[in-house]
Amino acid sequence: MSMSINKLALMRYKIIDDCLRNRRRKWTLEDLVEKVSDVLYQTEGIEGGVSKRTLQADIQLMRSDKLGYNAPIVVNERKYYTYDDEAYSIVQATIKPADVEKMQDIVRFLRQMKGFAYFGDMSDLIARLENSLYRSAHQGSNVLQMEGNEQLKGLGYIQPLYQAIVRKTVLRITYKSFKTAEAREGLYYPYLLKEYRNRWFLIACAQPTSSLLTLALDRIEACTGEPGVSYREYQGADLDHYYDNVIGVTKTEKDRTQKVVLCFDKANAPYVLTKPLHPSQKVLEHTIEGVVIQIDVVLNFELEREIIGFGDGVKVLAPRLLVSHIRKRLASAAAQYALANSPSHVPPTNSSPPQ
Repeated sequence: MSMSINKLALMRYKIIDDCLRNRRRKWTLEDLVEKVSDVLYQTEGIEGGVSKRTLQADIQLMRSDKLGYNAPIVVNERKYYTYDDEAYSIVQATIKPADVEKMQDIVRFLRQMKGFAYFGDMSDLIARLENSLYRSAHQGSNVLQMEGNEQLKGLGYIQPLYQAIVRKTVLRITYKSFKTAEAREGLYYPYLLKEYRNRWFLIACAQPTSSLLTLALDRIEACTGEPGVSYREYQGADLDHYYDNVIGVTKTEKDRTQKVVLCFDKANAPYVLTKPLHPSQKVLEHTIEGVVIQIDVVLNFELEREIIGFGDGVKVLAPRLLVSHIRKRLASAAAQYALANSPSHVPPTNSSPPQ
């Protein structure tokens, strides 16, 4: 039997367990088949019931060590099934030390995910898991830390937006863009949730247009479902690969991939070689000064910010448009220091962040 146990199998084990724990009744195989079939019909709407062969296989698996149950199932009078140990239940089955260690690793990982509001609802579950797993074990110090920002606005929208996408629900969203003085309300067809550097974005179309928009969750002021409005499926590019040629999230359907060539000095070359800027990255040349790489991406704000983050450790060689943008931004940055004694000076901007 495959070790990938499906939901219905687990439900059958639980129903059988409930029956065998009920000592006030004697359970024949036929009784167990009838009970399991009834519960599955009531809870899952499954008609046709289950066969004796299926129940016999379930009982054998519960008796075995494959799932760690080792259930003490016996047959009295060659007819009635019960637990030899009156206190036994599969929900109280002892967990193997090796499995405990694996589960502890999973719990440690889940604890790091609590920085996102989507996992916030799991806090109680995680706490109960920790309590069960560490009841008699020494709890060592944490050895895993993940980046997170619990103060970031909008994280509470992740779960309802996720559900809206899955259930194909039209949304009424009040959104305050960086570019507008006032928040605007509109109907949106949600298609995708995307995270970039701990900031979350909703990719959607606004009614009545068909162009994709990128909405930052921290700019959403209100969001409610509009179940009475028909949902419109996205007919454009494959969203699974829509961001393959992007650093970040800023992109329109009209943007085209550019061959971006960058020359990094010796100090930054090892960093870029071990942590590529983009999956498309390839080395064009190793030089005395450092390394020349190429990435195939669209030109956007995040790309420029990534390049500028290397300061004088990188030089843009192509394309010309990107060379021009970076030159202007660096000149603007230098001007801020030249005018550092002028508080009223506000430097110009040449690119816009995600809205």
